[in-house]
Amino acid sequence: MRQSATHGTIPRVGDSAYLPTAASAVPTAAPRVRHSVLVRITHWITTLCFFALLISGVEIVISHPRFYWGETGNDLTPTLFKLPIPASRALVPTGYGYALPDQNGWSRSLHFQAAWVVLLTGLLYTIFGLSTGHWRRNLLPGGADLSWRAFSAAFASHLRFERPSGAEAWSYNLLQRLAYLFVIFVLFPLVIWTGLAMSPAFVSAFPATVTVLGGQQSARTIHFFVSLALLLFLLVHVVMVWLAGFWSRMRAMITGRAALPMEQP
Repeated sequence: MRQSATHGTIPRVGDSAYLPTAASAVPTAAPRVRHSVLVRITHWITTLCFFALLISGVEIVISHPRFYWGETGNDLTPTLFKLPIPASRALVPTGYGYALPDQNGWSRSLHFQAAWVVLLTGLLYTIFGLSTGHWRRNLLPGGADLSWRAFSAAFASHLRFERPSGAEAWSYNLLQRLAYLFVIFVLFPLVIWTGLAMSPAFVSAFPATVTVLGGQQSARTIHFFVSLALLLFLLVHVVMVWLAGFWSRMRAMITGRAALPMEQP
């Protein structure tokens, strides 16, 4: 059994205490604390900011749907690739004979504000995860979970869109843990880094942050692809939440509590 200061007692697959005894003839469901207050607050703040970043980011891309590599790039330079969509600026060559309404002003303001809120929220979540052992208990895979057998079983379960049961319905399986760790420690830092690398004020103070990436246009291109990866993660996350029981998972993320099924072997 794992004892969590913020999440209560969370059983894992293989824990002998999780197996029902002979006296437990009738399955029961015990309400437990699944998510702490801070995890829930940071989750919903990040969710709202992500949608704000997504909407404003789309508007920013529409203003110039051309991507370059290196330090400079403009309407007259060759592109690395371009999106086959019309632009919101008439001077940007897109092949379309019209321009969309220009929403670049409010979209950039909203994008920057939401990005700073996400950054501060992420720092708060990082401090919480380190100080309370949240990552070690709930996200870091155990030694037995890192076997090829465990990985292939979790992967096959996801491919079959199986509804999680038993201890997996309460905790996270191996693929979920690896995906969350990749998002938290790779994608989020990279999208923040590349975003800051496009800021002239930040680059003037820390020029190495953009030099390592190959230039500001390279940072913009990387930022675009990392954002697509985060969007893909969000879509998969919503699908898995729906398959696992949308309302029960939503209730757990709002109230913090969820029912732990005690199933017969």
